[in-house]
Amino acid sequence: MNIGELSRLSGLPVKTIRYYSDVGLVPEAERSRANYRRYDHASLVRLEFVRTLRELGLDIATIKRVLDRGEDLGSVAAAHAEAIGVQIRVLRLRRAALRAVALHSAQGDPAPAELDRMARIAQAGTDERRRIVEEFFDSIFTEIADSPEAAQFTQRMRSVSPDLPDDPTDAQVDAWIELAEMLREQDFRARLREMGKRSFAPSERRLVPTDTPEISWFTGHVGEHMDAGVTPGSPQADAVVATVLRRWGLTERDREALIDQLTLAVDPRAERYWQLMAVINGWPPIPATMHRWMWFLNALRAGRGPLA
Repeated sequence: MNIGELSRLSGLPVKTIRYYSDVGLVPEAERSRANYRRYDHASLVRLEFVRTLRELGLDIATIKRVLDRGEDLGSVAAAHAEAIGVQIRVLRLRRAALRAVALHSAQGDPAPAELDRMARIAQAGTDERRRIVEEFFDSIFTEIADSPEAAQFTQRMRSVSPDLPDDPTDAQVDAWIELAEMLREQDFRARLREMGKRSFAPSERRLVPTDTPEISWFTGHVGEHMDAGVTPGSPQADAVVATVLRRWGLTERDREALIDQLTLAVDPRAERYWQLMAVINGWPPIPATMHRWMWFLNALRAGRGPLA
């Protein structure tokens, strides 16, 4: 068949077939007396194979090595699949950075430096992510009292870092960008520094229990009344406060100190930090409970009657 017939059967343009012939991918079977290219059925089969490999993204030189039996197709396909996987990961990170840019643009066009920073955060490698988190920890643990308990807490916090997988989901990349943004907030750092300093100060009396069963009881008890529509400042809310304080061994004289401690500790960003870490590291989701603490804090502030 001539090149026009081969084009009709394969669906490829004559120009493309001629190029493939010139580079040796689909050599003609023979030449006519007038020096026209002539092809046979084997040429058609080879052309279809070349087209398939090109559609999969293999370059001309690689396809030629495969066709000339210089390389094993399976090995080439595996290597190419890995390369495509890397490209997909890079594109996913870039897409996440663009989503972050779009979000910031809704609040006003970000400066070029801001755009560059978000792009670098999105595409940060493992070492860079660790550096960002370590710098954050260094800034918030500077004023904690020197004690075995404080050292143990600091070590435990530092041991848990965002571990973005090699092939992260969109949600994980978005969570990493949001977390990195949060770690830069100076007022958040200042609040955590103060929380740490006061929590481990020798003279500080801890009024809120930290064990998991007690926290679960608290959020369940407060949540039950919140969900029933009880509002801070109501007699029902005062009764809830009284129950909690009695359970924690506190009295009315402890109200102002408890308000002071909770005012510092109740920050949605602290909870959001762990929720983002859970998404990034593939942990089970962490339910939101900070709104329960905020309700209780408001109830403490609003209620001034004697405890029953």
